[in-house]
Amino acid sequence: MTPSTRNAAQRRADQIRIFRQELEQLAAEGVLPLSVAQRQDIALHHETLLAELSQSFDIDRDARSRQLSWGMRIASFLGALALAASVFFLFRQFWGMFSETVQVGILIVASLVTFGVTMLVRSRDATGYFTKLSAMVAFACFVLNIAMIGQIFNITPSDQALIPWAVYALLLAYLCDLRLLLAAGLICLMAFLAARVGTWSGVYWIHFGERPENFLPAALAVFAVPQIVRHVRYEQFPAVFRLVGLLSFFLPVLILSHWGRGSYLGWSASTVESIYQLAGFLFSALTIWLGLRRQWTETANTGVVFFVIFLYTKFYDWWWELMPKYLFFLILGLTALLVLMVMKRLRGTGDANAETMP
Repeated sequence: MTPSTRNAAQRRADQIRIFRQELEQLAAEGVLPLSVAQRQDIALHHETLLAELSQSFDIDRDARSRQLSWGMRIASFLGALALAASVFFLFRQFWGMFSETVQVGILIVASLVTFGVTMLVRSRDATGYFTKLSAMVAFACFVLNIAMIGQIFNITPSDQALIPWAVYALLLAYLCDLRLLLAAGLICLMAFLAARVGTWSGVYWIHFGERPENFLPAALAVFAVPQIVRHVRYEQFPAVFRLVGLLSFFLPVLILSHWGRGSYLGWSASTVESIYQLAGFLFSALTIWLGLRRQWTETANTGVVFFVIFLYTKFYDWWWELMPKYLFFLILGLTALLVLMVMKRLRGTGDANAETMP
């Protein structure tokens, strides 16, 4: 079957590259000797398939192309940030020279033009690098549009501005298959939900960050989205949902494990901190287990990172003032070795289970 997405096409090309390497190794070991005609037929089939995939999806055909692709991703990201900053400072430099009517017109036209340019680039850019660059500029113009129109008409700042930002970022993300804008949209959406939760408890919306627990419901909701909504055409999007959700969950838990006064719970600060420290260990271990069970690499890695962070911070609370510094860091190093041994054991168990699966 012909792959329908660039990610699927890239996986197919990687399979061909690995197959060629293994075939050469088997031939050198005399395990699978093939005739010249057979080798030519296989090579011709692969070259034809790679040519079709390259024409349709602009895939990386070899290791050198993959390395260059990483450089192009970094360049497109930095270029997008630079152009977005350029647009911001351009507006700031000459903004006072225009009347209010002209200012509003410029803002609206800038958003429409950048969106149109993004769609035009998307239709002609098979690599996606230039699409990412133009989409980031379009999103920056839209954010600037909402913010500056509010200043022009002296509108009271509101958390509702986060809604159009989130919708626009998600629209560009799904139109252009861009994970970066998907993360930006999810962050805006979670910030709005956290602000809403904060206002329900009597906190002014702009101070919603003073209550880290405001982020927990939104984080759980974002993490659950890929399990409810399937992303057939966007294979890499579920990982972004899970990663953003996990980070938005564990960071508040980490903060509250050392700052109990920021909690809604009515207990003493030390009790709240102990509860969240225990919750951090339990949920990070559960995250590791879930990631390994479902084969979600980003989930398992995030769980490991936060489990180690919670463990190290607890060590700091216990022993930093009591132990000599060399002994403290020695214990940290030995703990890291223990974690490596456990992870190695888990990896070995996972490999054995995979081999026994039919």
